[in-house]
Amino acid sequence: MFQLSKASKTCLLELSRKTIQEFLQFGRKPSEVPAQAELLEKRGVFVTLHGQGHLRGCIGYVAPLFPLYEAVISCSISAATDDPRFQPLRLEELDTIEIEISVLSAAEIVQDIQQIKVGVHGLMISHKRARGLLLPQVAVEHKWDREEFLSETCRKAGLPRDAWKKGAIIELFTAIAFREADLKRDAPSVVRGEI
Repeated sequence: MFQLSKASKTCLLELSRKTIQEFLQFGRKPSEVPAQAELLEKRGVFVTLHGQGHLRGCIGYVAPLFPLYEAVISCSISAATDDPRFQPLRLEELDTIEIEISVLSAAEIVQDIQQIKVGVHGLMISHKRARGLLLPQVAVEHKWDREEFLSETCRKAGLPRDAWKKGAIIELFTAIAFREADLKRDAPSVVRGEI
């Protein structure tokens, strides 16, 4: 089971903010490598930007393609500048943005939807070339039950809402999710699921 120390969570959130600032201001990425070994492990990750209570960008890697810190750098830039649902973030907006990072477990195929635990698992549903993913915290934020979560993940993929009943591949994963506000309050970080 994979866990992250509070120091590593703080490091990743600071790295994400620094990355966005440096990229928007100077067009470059930070070059330092963190000392924590757990940040050098390859992990799937999503970086989510919230602006005044609303989604402002969210981009990630499902598969563990890069060391965690490198994936956070890449996803931070993409969430700020390349999410097609939003205009690119402006430097003057950065102070109004809260950053959330979700570190993902490996995905596993669902054989029975009873395996899915709302609030613990995220979902990925795919059929042919269409694929949609929702993080575990999304179902909680919207107060969805299991079937609503499945339907909304299908919708995210651009599939009919009942595609999960008709041969689409359903995969689940867990995520360790944490926000800047969690650590600023010096409260325990929010862990939504375990890896």
